[in-house]
Amino acid sequence: MGKEIEAVAIRRGHSITCKISSANKYDLHPKVLQWADVAIEFTRPEAAYDNVAACLKAKLPVVCGTTGWSNKKVEIEALCLDNDGAFLYASNFSIGVNIFFEINKKLASLMNKYETYDARIEEIHHISKLDKPSGTALSLANDIIEGVERKQVWSIHPVERNGRS
Repeated sequence: MGKEIEAVAIRRGHSITCKISSANKYDLHPKVLQWADVAIEFTRPEAAYDNVAACLKAKLPVVCGTTGWSNKKVEIEALCLDNDGAFLYASNFSIGVNIFFEINKKLASLMNKYETYDARIEEIHHISKLDKPSGTALSLANDIIEGVERKQVWSIHPVERNGRS
């Protein structure tokens, strides 16, 4: 996704201040970041937290679409507040998927009234997908849990209910 964003930015006449990878991660420094208007973070789950934290400490706003690190998102949100920063995160930036998120919330509230109906998410991805379940699936599952009172947790494995899974 980062490569696609870069291509669109260049086509639209924007300049890329720096690109950080594992090969040059030490360039993620306030002296370099001061020249940027915003950091766009679409990397890998194991790098996202440190990347976002470094940018927020450098007072650089961050847009992040990397998934698979949500267990540390609360820490980043606190760091953002402590540094009077700006942090925008989404598990999926697709307009179509965000419409689907809203439909999912509505369906969850409708299903809440009917215990005979249940929800299940099955996702199929390309073979190089890094996180499983995906951030999109987690967002959908969490919205179902929030909207359906009988749902408490999600599981990557099918849960048997009333003799069926």
